[in-house]
Amino acid sequence: MPVAPYSPSVQALSRRVRAGEVAPLAAARASLRAIGEQDSAIRAWCHTADPEALEAPAGIEGVLAGVPIGVKDVIDVAGMPTGFGVPDLAGGAARFDACCVGMLRAAGAVPVGKTVTAEFAFRTPGPTRNPHALGHTPGGSSSGSAAAVAAGMVPAALGTQTGGSMIRPAAFCGVVGFKPGFGQVFRDGMKLTCESLDTIGWYSNSVEDAEAIAQVLIADGHADEAPARSLTIAVQLDNPNAALCPESQREIARACKAWHAHGVHCEPVESAAETVLLLRAHDIIMHYEFARSLMPVVAQIGDRVSSALRQAVAHGLAIGAGEYREMLAVQASLRHGWRARYGGADLILTPSTPGPAPKGLSHTGDGVFNKIWSVLGWPCLHLPTAFNRAGLPIGMQLVGNWGDDRRLLAMGRQLHHLLTQQGE
Repeated sequence: MPVAPYSPSVQALSRRVRAGEVAPLAAARASLRAIGEQDSAIRAWCHTADPEALEAPAGIEGVLAGVPIGVKDVIDVAGMPTGFGVPDLAGGAARFDACCVGMLRAAGAVPVGKTVTAEFAFRTPGPTRNPHALGHTPGGSSSGSAAAVAAGMVPAALGTQTGGSMIRPAAFCGVVGFKPGFGQVFRDGMKLTCESLDTIGWYSNSVEDAEAIAQVLIADGHADEAPARSLTIAVQLDNPNAALCPESQREIARACKAWHAHGVHCEPVESAAETVLLLRAHDIIMHYEFARSLMPVVAQIGDRVSSALRQAVAHGLAIGAGEYREMLAVQASLRHGWRARYGGADLILTPSTPGPAPKGLSHTGDGVFNKIWSVLGWPCLHLPTAFNRAGLPIGMQLVGNWGDDRRLLAMGRQLHHLLTQQGE
């Protein structure tokens, strides 16, 4: 994997900036140099800032002081164009930051550019390659953000998820990926395609760094620091629409064994019937809302977007309002059903993907292990834990209950450390 000239953690860098040991723009300029040196191969960026035009962060005392970030190109950054992953579509620079970008900037972060997205954050991939194997997909649709963090170009980057667009790239690129619970992060300034599903998340190199960003973007400041030995984890591996590869099965088994040695209780659960229903709900809700959000785009520039996008719009427009409302009712009824389904479990352990990043750049992989959590709106955290024999990352996903974002991160940090210690 390419290694950038610097790769500080978010927290370590911000501490040094606040202490006056590092100039506020030093890391951002180093990030832009790293992008210049590496991105011709990885192609994670569609726009980068002029190093000489960077403005020193106002929030120099903030928890993200001096931290360079990437922003997925469906989210506005003042002074930068937003192109939605469509070649030559980007017009003039956005006048205002999206809310999430403004909040990060107020905490001291420095946006250094826009990262590649699949076309309108849907299916057709951009040019980004996996930093671990350039002939393999980085996942999608937040491909550029995950690849930029994996390659060390930035220590953190924003992405979005409708189905599996945060967690899948995190898994394929081997970085920490956090998708907050639905509604936890303000979406003003983001191109919405699915009103009931779209969620802004972020990538980092550690759970601790993901927590630092959550401290800024998620209003609930409480994080449960219960020791790992008191946790109960529901292990949900079955999915009627996908088979889990042997490498991922072994890695999840290793995690359960390692955690069990520290007093964590891992209990298998089955949910085939609910999974089928939730996958159907996701498909109906996503296509119905996507079609109505993108219908004006297809009407105006249909010749400049992919046939896959045009077909998705046509498919969604054919879905009746009654079927859509029925699936919204399913979503609402199951979203608050944690206790009925998982009892006293603190977390769910489940695959992030069916396996490592597939070879090829014409597709972004399968989001079948992500969609049910997206339709439920529950927070998800990908933990990168190992590499397979081919050098591709593998890992797993932890899912938390509705509203338990900070608790999921706190518990995920402890569990990730236990796996790291186990591997040493």
